[in-house]
Amino acid sequence: MPDDELMPIGAFARRTGLTASALRFYADSGLLRPAQVDPVSGYRYYGADQVTRAAALRRLREIGMPLTAVETALDAEPDDAARLIDEHVAKVCEDAAAVRRKAASLTSSLTSSLTETPGLPIAVVQGPVLADAIEQVLTATVREPDIPVLGALRVEATPEAVTLTATDRYRLATRTLVPAEAASATWAGTVDGDQLRAVTQEIRRSTLVRAEATPHALRLRTADREDRHCRLLPEEFPDHRLMLASLPEATTRVAVSKALLLRALEEHPGERITLRATRHGLHVLPAAEPASTGAALTATVTGQDLRISFELTTLYPAVSTAIGPDLLLDLRGPDQPGTIRSADRGDLTTLAMPTEPGRTPSARTDHAS
Repeated sequence: MPDDELMPIGAFARRTGLTASALRFYADSGLLRPAQVDPVSGYRYYGADQVTRAAALRRLREIGMPLTAVETALDAEPDDAARLIDEHVAKVCEDAAAVRRKAASLTSSLTSSLTETPGLPIAVVQGPVLADAIEQVLTATVREPDIPVLGALRVEATPEAVTLTATDRYRLATRTLVPAEAASATWAGTVDGDQLRAVTQEIRRSTLVRAEATPHALRLRTADREDRHCRLLPEEFPDHRLMLASLPEATTRVAVSKALLLRALEEHPGERITLRATRHGLHVLPAAEPASTGAALTATVTGQDLRISFELTTLYPAVSTAIGPDLLLDLRGPDQPGTIRSADRGDLTTLAMPTEPGRTPSARTDHAS
């Protein structure tokens, strides 16, 4: 290879995003040998035709693929390389799930050492129902280290009902459950959302779950499994009751098939979506093209004609987790939270904050906090 087609290791490192030390390591391991090594100085030189392999090597290592698998993937045909990547990702996900389960068990053990005092019985709920409710409501959470309650679940229990609530400031989801057995206590607490997610599968396999409150945790007890403790957060939960009480009356109500609306959202190509409700039905439009006809859905619309826009990541979870085949959208105008709930069962309700087309997500007003 002529010298003018070779790059010294420093230049090759800058071009490929790999450090010089990494290139030396990959050369010694046989994954990416230099095209030429000066026999006197030991300087390493690489060819332009090695850039593609080096970039692929870097990206495979960035997703944590082990060296032996990287070598196989680099030398494989495209279809085989894609399969190897998929297998690696599946294993990473399985390992992460196992870590979450072990972490939940460890956290439960550590927390239980602080909660030896008898717990206050607050509710007995059917396990599958409770697991579904936790997963549905937790879709309205977000991980923000500085505001941990935005990733948490607010639990409020009375003898008549157990209410679960979560909010990320742009969405608020709440679901009310009827206890299988009435408890005499009234209690409220904010529970770590990640720890609840980690125990939902165990809860789902239990006929009944007995919830007890301790000073530091919510204890979940089942007949044939180890008790689970989910940490209580000391931070104050947003005043969602005040927000709900201050909502104006809906000006537009839309009854629409959940399946039809979900399909329209899934086929929508953009980050933002506009709903146009008229007496003729519901149109799902690209937010950036207000004159577009979009997807026309059969719907029953009462009240005022309305055009309202949402972030797709805000609206889709609210629609997908709703219960039953039909939805009611209670809309209050383009700058007020919209309510998404089941047409036949209103015990799961989600509020979604609209956005103005053209605004970035960070520019939205925090109406739900």
